[in-house]
Amino acid sequence: MVKEKPNSTRIYDEEGFRRRAACICVKSELEKEVLLVTSSRRPDHWIVPGGGIEPEEEPSVTAIREVLEEAGVCGKLGRCLGVFENSERKHRTEVFVLVVTEELAEWEDAKSMGRKRKWFTVEDALEQLSLHKPVQLAYLQSLLTCRNEKVT
Repeated sequence: MVKEKPNSTRIYDEEGFRRRAACICVKSELEKEVLLVTSSRRPDHWIVPGGGIEPEEEPSVTAIREVLEEAGVCGKLGRCLGVFENSERKHRTEVFVLVVTEELAEWEDAKSMGRKRKWFTVEDALEQLSLHKPVQLAYLQSLLTCRNEKVT
């Protein structure tokens, strides 16, 4: 299902959940530092960059586009961590890992709304998300689980 909204088109799955995509942006393959951005609604809150899937767009393409718009970074898209459901807001977000290879000095959301980005250790990012965006904690916990499985 497709629903038009000013400046965007929202895509919904067969169960009425809005389809989204996001990236856990990491500084290196070691996945010890992650990039968070300030929320557009609450500039003092740190969140994982992501947004709505456009019509005919693959979730991986959405994830790359949203990270460029919101965080001003480019990189190498890695594994999918899964699809995470937010039943309160009725979203399903497909989350990928992106190894950042370039940080732009200026980017769309920084210019238009003053959005900021910042590198956090995974532990500090977990703390930030637990305070401001607990639904996104599962993204990082999945990253840690996958990372630990790679090590063993």
